[in-house]
Amino acid sequence: MLTEQPSWLSKRRIVAGPTFNRWLVPPAALAVHLCIGMAYGFSVFWKPLQAALVGADGQPLAACAAGAVTFADKWSGTVQALTATQCNWTQFDLGWMYTLFFVVLGLAAALFGPWLERVGPRVAGLTATICWCGGLLIGAAGVHAHALWLMWLGSGLIGGVGLGLGYISPVSTLMKWFPDRRGMAAGLAIAGFGGGAMIGSPLATLLMSHYASPGDPGVAATFVALAFIYAVFMTGGSLTYRLPPKDWEPAGYVPTEDEGDRVAHRHVHVREAHQTPQFWLLWLVLCLNVSAGIGIIGAASPMLQETFAGHLIGHPDLAFGALKQHPDFVKAAAAVAAGFVGLLSLFNIAGRFIWASASDHFGRRPTYLVFFALGAAMYLLAAHAAEAKSLSLFVGCFCVIASMYGGGFATIPAFLADLFGSHFVGAIHGRLLTAWSTAGVVGPVIVNYLHDVRAESGSVAADMIYGSIFSVLAGLLACGLLAALAIRPVATKHFMSESELAAAQEADHIAHAQAHPADADHGSVWAVVLSWTAVGLPLLYGVGVTVQKAIVLFH
Repeated sequence: MLTEQPSWLSKRRIVAGPTFNRWLVPPAALAVHLCIGMAYGFSVFWKPLQAALVGADGQPLAACAAGAVTFADKWSGTVQALTATQCNWTQFDLGWMYTLFFVVLGLAAALFGPWLERVGPRVAGLTATICWCGGLLIGAAGVHAHALWLMWLGSGLIGGVGLGLGYISPVSTLMKWFPDRRGMAAGLAIAGFGGGAMIGSPLATLLMSHYASPGDPGVAATFVALAFIYAVFMTGGSLTYRLPPKDWEPAGYVPTEDEGDRVAHRHVHVREAHQTPQFWLLWLVLCLNVSAGIGIIGAASPMLQETFAGHLIGHPDLAFGALKQHPDFVKAAAAVAAGFVGLLSLFNIAGRFIWASASDHFGRRPTYLVFFALGAAMYLLAAHAAEAKSLSLFVGCFCVIASMYGGGFATIPAFLADLFGSHFVGAIHGRLLTAWSTAGVVGPVIVNYLHDVRAESGSVAADMIYGSIFSVLAGLLACGLLAALAIRPVATKHFMSESELAAAQEADHIAHAQAHPADADHGSVWAVVLSWTAVGLPLLYGVGVTVQKAIVLFH
């Protein structure tokens, strides 16, 4: 028995008491994920930052890579833009920061996954808070100094570490609290990450309008404001994390054997998991699903403005080039596009919960088969909608795509637990997220490179740029379908024996931990109500603003 008083940051300090209410953990996870999920909404900053520098005539200065067509030339321009302070940035330049988010997220999750299991979710959550909010402050300094390298370092690299730690910190914790609803638990754990842009995008647009002044789009001040807001919510969520005692089970829970070979009732060690074909097939499934969605979601705002231009504001005769000559029209179109970003976020967050919960009943593999088959069809239909200028159909297609994109993330942890058991699912999940890192490069590079090349060649109208890009993304999903079809149960030889499992449980830092007396009364219904209210009010704000702005999309 451990006798020393554990630190309030200790993993042993956050073992829950017998009256702790497990429904306090989901809002804690949402508080963190709703903040770091703003990474998806960063496209609302792209257009303002692309015109941040203006000349004496009031017109934006040329970009560092102006006129570049080939990838080598564009990359050369980006290298120049890293330190240049007298030329504007392109979408290609800024898109690399978005790529850094998810590259570093996956790498940080893989690298620090075992560390998280040792120190617990509270320490990981607070570390994520420092990295994400501190990265925003450094990014604000980069915007103010017009130093792209500083933005990449702060928001991209340091912020990306915060994303990785914040993303995985609650996943395995919630799945331990909800063994009876594994898919739903995974959906709850990371639903907020998909919904962060639903709140952050309209909030950022509002803040930029408030802080903007002649020659300053207000992005730097907005970064600072968001950093302080997010710090409050992420700290509160991290301090609320609790772990269940050893061998805890919910009241009335009886493990069933009726899943057949769909669910493993033994456990694979983290060091053994990556030696199985199932791990790499799931890696490929996640990578292709994310690659097909992340680039488009990251460019959602400019994509809608370029494809529909004047159609967004009741002037269908105005092409994108003509629209840019009218500042008031540009602001109005940007506001509608921000609503589109928020709408995608709404379906992203809903899909994470709904699809993951549905997978509890229909199975993980059948759910992924739907993602890939239906997703490919939606991309091809979206290309047709863009050509026909059917805004409602276009938006509808991407709402479905966003729901399945989010659902893919939420279903993966449950799929891993089904195949490898739940004991090491947090660390295995962290390693699998290197697929997200890869997709964070592949997806945005495909979208941004093909976009810029086609736009600057002058041979393709702005409203037709994305059609062929959608076909490429549909092809990625078709490949993912083949990978999902190949997944089978893990071979018996990879599972731990009873003695090996007992040794692993004994090594767990909470194996002999006792709940702290201060945690004894956290089962109060009022505590649950207050926790859900704290995250529910921002969600209601995001949903309300999203619905209000999105109505025009379906006129």
